[in-house]
Amino acid sequence: MSDYALWEVIVNGNSPLPMRTIDGIEQTYPPTTAEEKLARKNELKARGTLLMALPNEHQLKLNSYKNSNSLMEAVEKMFGGNKESKKVQKTLLK
Repeated sequence: MSDYALWEVIVNGNSPLPMRTIDGIEQTYPPTTAEEKLARKNELKARGTLLMALPNEHQLKLNSYKNSNSLMEAVEKMFGGNKESKKVQKTLLK
């Protein structure tokens, strides 16, 4: 898989987990078709890649996110900084 395809999964997310309603209770079930298996594999690979890129002390904090899209949003929020720090970074890079 190319890096671009992995990035697409991280940013846009993959297909949601399949759900079944049994006796009024929604439950997830394992993927059965080839497309569902590939989508699940891509999602797990994207999430794993993001977690491996984090320092060890932050992995436990962010391990609770179940999909790569929400994990990426949390990483951006944690390490992205605020507007002032971004402004300082831009002036330093000039």
